Amino acid sequence: MHLPFISQMKEIKRTFNFYDQTYLKSYNLDQSIRYQLNLLDSLDIYTRKHCESVATITCNLCRKLRLSKGFTEYCTICAYLHDIGKLFIPSSVLQKPAKLTSEEYEIMKKHTTLGYKLCIKDSKLRPYHAGAYYHHEALDGTGYPQGLVKKDIPYEAQIIRVADEYDALVNKRQYKSHIGITDALKIIIENTKPSSNAPKNSKYSKAGKNNKNIVKKLLSVVIDDIEYEISCTIDYVKDLEKDLDRFKKIETYINKKNSAKKQKDIDYYKQYINLLLLPGESEENFSNIYQDAQNAYSLRKNILDNLYKEIKNIKKLNV
Repeated sequence: MHLPFISQMKEIKRTFNFYDQTYLKSYNLDQSIRYQLNLLDSLDIYTRKHCESVATITCNLCRKLRLSKGFTEYCTICAYLHDIGKLFIPSSVLQKPAKLTSEEYEIMKKHTTLGYKLCIKDSKLRPYHAGAYYHHEALDGTGYPQGLVKKDIPYEAQIIRVADEYDALVNKRQYKSHIGITDALKIIIENTKPSSNAPKNSKYSKAGKNNKNIVKKLLSVVIDDIEYEISCTIDYVKDLEKDLDRFKKIETYINKKNSAKKQKDIDYYKQYINLLLLPGESEENFSNIYQDAQNAYSLRKNILDNLYKEIKNIKKLNV
C-alpha cells in the first residue's frame, strides 16, 4: 500500500552505504552529501541504478562542457536526486511490467512535483531541487510539469534531461528492451529539432526539446565510455589468448599421452600436463574449460567488433 508522505519521510531517513559504491566517491565530494544520497536506498533497484548512471553521465557532460568543479559537483548531486519523487509513486505504476496507460502516465509525471516538495521541505535537499523539478522540461515548452521554455529552465536541468533520456533509452526496463547506442543517440539528436506539438506562438517553438550543445558533448561522452570498454575488453581478450595458448599445449600433450605406448612416455606427458594445469583444472574437466574459454574468446571478439562499429556509426552522426 502507498505510504502517506510523513510516513515515507521517516522511512527514507534510514541510512545506507550507497555513497561508497558511487562515482561521487572518486570525484572527492564531501561526506556531507551522504544524507542526500542515503535517500536513494529507499528507491526500487532499477530507479536507484538509473539515478547513479544519470549522475555519472551528468558529471562527464559537465567536464566536457568545461564547467567549474563546484558547478559540476552541484549538478552531479542534482542528478542523483532527479528521480527522488518516485518514492511517492505507487509501485503498481512505477514497476508495471507493461506500457503505462494515459492515466498511469499522468500519475508518473507527478514525480517531478513530489520530488520538488520533498527537497523544499528539507534544508539539506533544498539546494538540489532543480534536478527533481525541471529534468522533464523541454526547451520548446513541450515538457512538464510547467511547460517552461529554454530561458526559464535551469542549465543543470537541461544537462540532466539529456543524461536521463540517454540512460532511459539504452537500458532495459520492465516494459521494454534496450535499444542500440547509436539508435538512442539518433532519437536524442532528433529531439534537438523543432517539434510538431511545440507552441506556435513562442520564439522557442523551433528550439527542439534538447540543448544541441549538450547533445554534442553527449556523443563525446559516449565515445569515451565505449573506448574505455574496448580497452577493458582488449585486456580480457589478451588474457584469454594466453589461456587458449596454454590449453592448446595441454591438448597436444593429452593427445600424445593417449597415443603413447610406453609407460615412461605416458608419465612424461602427464608430468608436463600437470605443470600446465592451474588449480581447479584437471584432465577430467579440461575439455569443458577449454570449450568455455573458446566461447568466451569468440564472444568478446564479437563484442569488440560491435564496439568499433558503434564508434564508427556515432562519428557519422550530426547534431
